[in-house]
Amino acid sequence: MLMEWTNKKILVVVAHPDDELLGLGATIHRLVRQQGCTARAVILGEGITSRAAVRDLEQWAAELRVHRGNIGRAAEAIGYASTGIYDFADNRFDSVDLLDLVKVVEQEKEAFQPDIIFTHHGGDTNIDHRRTFEAVITGTRPLPGEPMRTIIACETPSSTEWQAANYPNPFLPNFFLAVAEEDVAAKIAGMEAYEFEKRAYPHPRSPEALRIQAQRWGVVIGQPFAEAFMLIRHIG
Repeated sequence: MLMEWTNKKILVVVAHPDDELLGLGATIHRLVRQQGCTARAVILGEGITSRAAVRDLEQWAAELRVHRGNIGRAAEAIGYASTGIYDFADNRFDSVDLLDLVKVVEQEKEAFQPDIIFTHHGGDTNIDHRRTFEAVITGTRPLPGEPMRTIIACETPSSTEWQAANYPNPFLPNFFLAVAEEDVAAKIAGMEAYEFEKRAYPHPRSPEALRIQAQRWGVVIGQPFAEAFMLIRHIG
């Protein structure tokens, strides 16, 4: 498979703030830094209100403002050129018509005209991740005239690996991108920008764990660091 990355437009469609970097932040940093790519992150959900028994946006208004500010800091660390931020209910995407999510994907795709879309793995523990994957697949059906030719799924530490071992859709990476130490450092810096999401070791979102994960995938392909993906569709 031949995939050319130089100067490509990359759309990253994810469910929550921090998902745009957890599984692929080092890769995006590398592609922007080395290959001249332009990346846009689309974040569908507000990412925080599920921590209360009842969704009350007024109750979480201050935290949501901070969370949105953190998105900008994380984007700057990674090198995202722009972000699209939506407010679908956190961990309640299963209560939203799939079509509503699909319409956002289609609108973003039409406006940005990406060459490549990255999104969640469709078998994650988190329901919002699974629904996001479904929305991307539905919104990029390979109909005549559909320009989207490459769809790649990433893992999300603290969701992908926590799925049950007998779940019928495991994350089985078949596509890897080597990254440099500075790319991993940028990913960690982006994660640390999220005041409500960063965690201490041994949590999968901790700086130490993110570095270990990059080393783990690097060992798989004989490189110091890497990130792992599933190639969902590539039409050459």
